[in-house]
Amino acid sequence: MEQNPPSSALRDDTPKQPILDLEGTGVDNEQPHQILAATPPLASQDSVHVVEQEQPPSSSDHSPQNGPEEATPRMASGPHLKSMAQTYHQSTNDPSNLEIPSKSVDDEKVGDEPPSAKSLERTTSPASSLLRNRGAVYEKVGEEGVCKMHKFSLYETATRYYVVGGDIMDRRFRILKIDRTADSGDLSIAEDDIIYTKKEMKQLLNAVDDGNKSTGGMKLKCSTWAILGFIRFTGAWYMMLITKRSQVAMIGGHYIYQVDGTELVPLTTATGSRFKSDRNAEEARFLSILKNLDLSRSFYFSYSYDITRTLQHNMMRERQALRDGLSHPAHADLNAMFVWNQYLLEPAVDTLKLTFDWCLPIIHGFIDQATLSIYGRTVYITIIARRSRYFAGARFLKRGANDLGYVANDVETEQIVSEMLTTSFHAPGPRLYSNPNYTSYVQHRGSIPLYWTQDNTGVSPKPDIELNLVDPFYTAAALHFDNLFERYGGPIYVLNLIKSRERMPRESKLLGEYTNAVNYLNQFLPDHRKIIYKAWDMSRASKSRDQDVIGTLEDIAEEVMTATSFFRNGDDDTSIMQNGVARTNCIDCLDRTNAAQFVIGKRALGHQLHALGVIDDTSIDYDSDAVNLFTHMYHDHGDTIAIQYGGSHLVNTMETYRKINQWTSHSRDMVESFKRYYHNSFLDGQRQEAYNLFLGNYIFAQGQPMLWDLATDYYLHHADPRAWSKKRRRNYIEWFTPDFLEQRQMPQLVAPQGELAKRPSDFFDDYWLEYYRPLAVSSFLKIFSYRMNSTLRYIPFKSTQERQYDLSPFLPRTGHERYSPEKKKSRKGVKILDPHDDNSDGNSSQNSQSRPATRQTSIQKWLQPQPHEKLSSYHSIMKEPHSSPIIPTAPKEFIPADKSLTALWTLEQFVLNSLNPSVTTTEAEEYERYVSHPLNLPLVVSTETPPNPSLDFLGYINSVSPQAVEGFIVGEEDRADFEGFLNVLENPLTVVEEDRPKKRYKAYRQWLKGKSLFKQQRVEP
Repeated sequence: MEQNPPSSALRDDTPKQPILDLEGTGVDNEQPHQILAATPPLASQDSVHVVEQEQPPSSSDHSPQNGPEEATPRMASGPHLKSMAQTYHQSTNDPSNLEIPSKSVDDEKVGDEPPSAKSLERTTSPASSLLRNRGAVYEKVGEEGVCKMHKFSLYETATRYYVVGGDIMDRRFRILKIDRTADSGDLSIAEDDIIYTKKEMKQLLNAVDDGNKSTGGMKLKCSTWAILGFIRFTGAWYMMLITKRSQVAMIGGHYIYQVDGTELVPLTTATGSRFKSDRNAEEARFLSILKNLDLSRSFYFSYSYDITRTLQHNMMRERQALRDGLSHPAHADLNAMFVWNQYLLEPAVDTLKLTFDWCLPIIHGFIDQATLSIYGRTVYITIIARRSRYFAGARFLKRGANDLGYVANDVETEQIVSEMLTTSFHAPGPRLYSNPNYTSYVQHRGSIPLYWTQDNTGVSPKPDIELNLVDPFYTAAALHFDNLFERYGGPIYVLNLIKSRERMPRESKLLGEYTNAVNYLNQFLPDHRKIIYKAWDMSRASKSRDQDVIGTLEDIAEEVMTATSFFRNGDDDTSIMQNGVARTNCIDCLDRTNAAQFVIGKRALGHQLHALGVIDDTSIDYDSDAVNLFTHMYHDHGDTIAIQYGGSHLVNTMETYRKINQWTSHSRDMVESFKRYYHNSFLDGQRQEAYNLFLGNYIFAQGQPMLWDLATDYYLHHADPRAWSKKRRRNYIEWFTPDFLEQRQMPQLVAPQGELAKRPSDFFDDYWLEYYRPLAVSSFLKIFSYRMNSTLRYIPFKSTQERQYDLSPFLPRTGHERYSPEKKKSRKGVKILDPHDDNSDGNSSQNSQSRPATRQTSIQKWLQPQPHEKLSSYHSIMKEPHSSPIIPTAPKEFIPADKSLTALWTLEQFVLNSLNPSVTTTEAEEYERYVSHPLNLPLVVSTETPPNPSLDFLGYINSVSPQAVEGFIVGEEDRADFEGFLNVLENPLTVVEEDRPKKRYKAYRQWLKGKSLFKQQRVEP
């Protein structure tokens, strides 16, 4: 790791001022440049720092003691946080130092945030403004805090790269210097620990640009959201950047993003370098192999939430840090199994002091989030699938397990169900990391942990299965299950779905061996932690007419939930811990496994909703809106996992196993089978090479064969056999680690002590700035939480308007309530279509091929202000509306041509009018009369009626009789409540102990006890 040399004093007799040392950031020593007026050439340094003055500051200087401090909100973004007492010291009282981030027109079109990062805008300024006042100091990254960065700008000169990182508020900036003239094998990076304001960073970049005018100056190369790391092939180093992203989920106020675009920037491209890709055929070959891995599909990252760990692990770790007296865990605790850019991060870890301030870990798998709308209550369902980077590869090229116990197609699936009464992980109080509205459940899939392979060099779509090595001690299986105990605890519920009877034995070969392995390992485990093994031929059961596949899976799912439970956050007496995991496998861990995991996840969803107080039972019926939404999420989850491992979508879906839409599903299954066969035969080899190169399984070395020359990658994923004799063998009897079998327990809730007790909740968690985005202008339609998929999309508007539809998402839908276009045929003939007056010409009709009442439309489309959108789904002969924007006018009288269109038109016109509000002449006159009415009232000074009174005044006098006034008596209890409202405390938003007995806090007292704010009443159909 490079060390910054101490700053050298200026050898000058003039009075010394604190100045920015810009040498080493682009100014060449060979040609000294006079940057500041009356300042001699600066000595060479490797970092930007301040040269302090020797004499104390005079009273006339604008020192920090005399001048105001900048009111900068604290950013709690890293594992170590900076105190609010440490603020920036400004050199002047210029209000331009406080700059509000602005949005361009392009940003408004794409959503709450643009997919591409916006670079730091440089402005020219006088060179003398680089001088700071006497006594001013830079804020540095110290032991107490860091400055977490959310976007970066990459600048380049002839000899260096400069990475400028900014925080989420565009107020604090840091800089990273990369030397482009270093030797090919060296990665020269200088990290500056000084935090700059926006104005200072602009001045610094301008100074660097001036110092490099002779060599072309400094140019902006690109803007990026994060740095993935550094990689080299034959010699030259490359830096991989994330250039585009999109929001996919929000957990506890922390956003999770999908990588939509990356860029590989060569770092050693100096003149005369022999490591340019166009001069080295091997380098170009490695680059082309790496491009076969599409990083813009199914790769995810987060700035402030550890997506490599489960929610239960993250909450336990944060609570344990509070017990230890820390505001945050002392170090990063990433699960290396799921960090897919681990190989790219290793050079950054060796070079940078604060690696994860600049570089972010990414996971590979699947993430999706949707909402359940339950009579106004909002429940988020989040599915996170994490694919292991160990023994990763394509379908037929990676089977079974390696000698380290890692299995192929190892995927951890977590479903987080949370009720969004509050956003953060904290409960009122605040009780940190104890919000009882967050629950999660984790399950696992992976190949059978034995030594077995399949040879796909032939033309058979189902090659023979070969058991390569029969280990009587089942070492690979022992290592694998010990790793599962470490990650999830016990017990482990193994659900084996491979075939048990076949004409030509294939899968059944593994059935007996796998059963023997589990029986052997179980004889050494304690009774309460033995592996629960369940073998069931799901394929045979699905083809049999007398077996209920879904019913059997439901029974298994209930056994799994009883054995493992689920996680619920909360206080010491309300929290629930998940101990153990369900491990599901078939031969590929794709189709049958995904169906079984869906049923287990559906059962877990019922338990989670019951724990949140949403439903009164733990089971949810099929064909309800909630289960339909959950089915679609798991279907997308299974498709993504299948594409990553097998090259095609799921062949057998839930419709196949539920035996609905069999003709449609059969044709689809045939197409997907052919696509999977094509990918496995022709494309898996290229994908496997890309995996091995990106994950660091293959590292170029002189004298070793090239990656494309290897006949097999067996030795890239297994330990070297020559090293077996040097390693100590594991105990064949005590193959497990006893500590991993201990019961998982949530650390006791402890309030922050000492100085931490005075800190607000945002000191411990940075969700506020990341989710609510202060100073950023946005709208509801552009916020991710309002654009998520929801059960509202299943609502048929016609039935709702006629009050024939129960809005509960847990009610099973009958045939006429499913709202599917295929279920209802339109009658023959011509229908007059009048969706609304704005785009109807009065002479339009439509063919009966499509009826708007059966149109399955997402609720988001109704909420988008697009009145001039083409109604292509109607297939009518009406004229297409003009593309010019429609000026909202007063609604006209509408007489529908068909009664079936009444409900559709009413809701559409209601939404359209709400999004494009207009005021009629009558409404304007009524509002003007309402506003001017109090001004025209005469002053009442007697009980006599004034002359020429208004009709409203006479009506008011006549409506109130003297008997009614005399009978109006105010009780003592009502008087006390009214006086309580009038008594405004110094902090009116704080509820103290004296307020608890009051009636208006009754619901609050119930909520503190864990009860819901809403009363659940069943609505009869």
